[in-house]
Amino acid sequence: MAETKGDKAAGRSAKEKALADKAAREAAKAAAPKAQGETKHDVPRLKTQYREKIVPALMESLGLENPMQAPRLVKIVINVGVSDAKDNIQNLDVAREELSAITGQLPQIRRAKKSISNFKLRQGMPIGLRVTLRNDRMYEFADRLIALAIPRIRDFRGLEPNGFDGQGNYNLGLREQHIFSEVSMEKSPRARGMNITFVTTAGNDAAGLELLIRLGMPFKKRGEKAAAKAEPAAVAVAG
Repeated sequence: MAETKGDKAAGRSAKEKALADKAAREAAKAAAPKAQGETKHDVPRLKTQYREKIVPALMESLGLENPMQAPRLVKIVINVGVSDAKDNIQNLDVAREELSAITGQLPQIRRAKKSISNFKLRQGMPIGLRVTLRNDRMYEFADRLIALAIPRIRDFRGLEPNGFDGQGNYNLGLREQHIFSEVSMEKSPRARGMNITFVTTAGNDAAGLELLIRLGMPFKKRGEKAAAKAEPAAVAVAG
């Protein structure tokens, strides 16, 4: 039997209704609350602060006309030595677990490129761990480091500003990992130092320092180092 115009119109209407119903269901699903256990990804606090407050402040202090010219963090690289792994491979596993807990990312194992008999080192032996953080994880780690970990350093008097490399990148050495709350002193009594490199787009040390200060890094102010050295001498004379 030949299909009439009315039948075709009815078919189109039914198809359009089905599509409309499908679109409505998808919209309702998108608007519905997420199931238990599902959480919406939040933008890191420090990243939001950088965009909304730090960039305008950098533009003013550095005399920039375009927000895109403002220096920014590109990545944070954390290196940890595990030379003791040659004596006990479990030391590598412990250090790797600690660094993973601190950074939220599985570390890469750095291995010896050649053998050195004086140090009982063979080519291919694990000698260190490295983590490279970018984007949100970078900002989350920087926020925890600045707000929670650094204040726990014993007798802390401020970071030395002489760790810059001439291009606006900053190297920070930490003596132990226990300043991070993710590491338990009871489970990991051995102190293990680390080097943290802040890689920026600053291009020079002055702009790099300005960026890190705005991010909250507690650097010593100029003159504090000289004053600290002069203080013991003054006390000795007075005594």
